[in-house]
Amino acid sequence: MAEPEAAAEDLDALIHDLDYLPGHFHLEMQLNFEPRSPASLHARDLKLQRDGLRQELVLAAATQRPAVRHLLGAFAFYLEELDEARESFLEVAREDPGNLNAWANLAHVYGRLGQKEEEEACAGRLAGLMGLAGDRGAAGDPSLRAARCLAEQGYAHGFDMGCARPEERARVLEAGIELYDKALGHAQQIPKEEKRGWYFTMATLFIRLDGILLELGSKEQKRLPAFNRTLALLRQVLKSSEPHHQALAWCYLGMLLERKDTFSITPMGIHDCGFSGTDPLDCFGKAIEIAKDQPPILNHLAKIFHFLGKQDMAIGTCNMALDILRDPELNWQAYCTRAKIHVRAYLHDLERSKMGLGGMPDRNHLACAKADLEEVVKVCPGLKTYLDIGQCFLRSPPKETACPRILDSGPASRGAQL
Repeated sequence: MAEPEAAAEDLDALIHDLDYLPGHFHLEMQLNFEPRSPASLHARDLKLQRDGLRQELVLAAATQRPAVRHLLGAFAFYLEELDEARESFLEVAREDPGNLNAWANLAHVYGRLGQKEEEEACAGRLAGLMGLAGDRGAAGDPSLRAARCLAEQGYAHGFDMGCARPEERARVLEAGIELYDKALGHAQQIPKEEKRGWYFTMATLFIRLDGILLELGSKEQKRLPAFNRTLALLRQVLKSSEPHHQALAWCYLGMLLERKDTFSITPMGIHDCGFSGTDPLDCFGKAIEIAKDQPPILNHLAKIFHFLGKQDMAIGTCNMALDILRDPELNWQAYCTRAKIHVRAYLHDLERSKMGLGGMPDRNHLACAKADLEEVVKVCPGLKTYLDIGQCFLRSPPKETACPRILDSGPASRGAQL
């Protein structure tokens, strides 16, 4: 193999001829641009997004974990936690020495650390894996490495942050989908189950994109091709052996079937994929059935139902998760989601009362929310959780003093997120 410095120069000279560029720090995502918000707020948002990613890592299939770890490393990098960023990328490289993004990202981190020798070594390793080092290159299928590199980059676009307008967010999602399409062009040797994981993420990006197009009032002709393709992707994901993907695929299918009424004519993809007689509620029911003994998946479904405005279904799913695992340290997500549902129910009834459409809202919702949050704060104390409890006190003042320990709480923790 060529010397590291020569390999780095070779990489710079030849990389532009490729249809992809490994690494995450060059991607045209808002994450890689100058933040628009003040530094303190940007750091807070990065930490919250990172906490969400850590939850994703728990549910992610083994083949998808490198994509999650790359993003965790990128967030750590922008939080100036360079040692943690390096460890995230090194963990990927240790598990898969042929991972292109790992070596590209490591080179970037070492460059920031001023460790020139390590940076050049990583660039040389990357050049060898890509066949750019002037020798026969590394063993293994280069197309397979390229496919996974592109898929990991596409995954990252689903977690971008800082977009100011829906149009910007749509462009980021479209870029992620395009990267997955390029990955599929290299994916002849990718195992079926791994490819279904890609289909799942693609479907997720398409559904978010369709939601933005609906928000923008786009014409149905613009939405229709992607809508039909999403149905086809979900049909493949339903064959997955991963319960997480299978359950969420049924949930997403129910969402799409509910959206069919936003078209003047039923989209042909519904007929082509064999979903003509499928009821959305049946889809949601199948999702819950698959996840019935797995609290992490139930919690994910509960968040989606809450987002869709299906509060009874959401709180029922939270209760299922808590019936299986009541320990707030291990299942704090269910407590937090259920508290959020109760608060929204109270605020909804309050707005109706102000408009003269109903009586006074039931303050028991706030009491239930406070009780759930207090379970969380016992094991995961954090400022955000104390503030949320304080809001419950303010809206429904109890006899005792509200949150006397609020000033003693430490940094917002994982349990602080609502």
